Amino acid sequence: MINDDDHFNTLRKIEKNPQSTQRYLANELGFSLGKLNYCLRALKKKGLVKINNFKKSKKKINYIYVLTPKGISAKTKLTLKFMERKMREYDELKKEIEK
Repeated sequence: MINDDDHFNTLRKIEKNPQSTQRYLANELGFSLGKLNYCLRALKKKGLVKINNFKKSKKKINYIYVLTPKGISAKTKLTLKFMERKMREYDELKKEIEK
């Protein structure tokens, strides 16, 4: 199942390197190709990512992944949620250590 963390991490990777191949992105994220494809389709359906193809050579077609304005906004919101969760985890661990 795809969760907010998966979407957040995928958006981050796409923003850093929009010309990444699906195989590269899947490897970087620790996803199977199927899971990445499913995630990319969900992000596209939500309007967070545009997927454009371009010809790298006469025989091969590659894709470029572009965050839409809605995607940039969603990434920002997901970043804030991620940071809030990590701060809570930090505070909980700190309390445990103090005990």
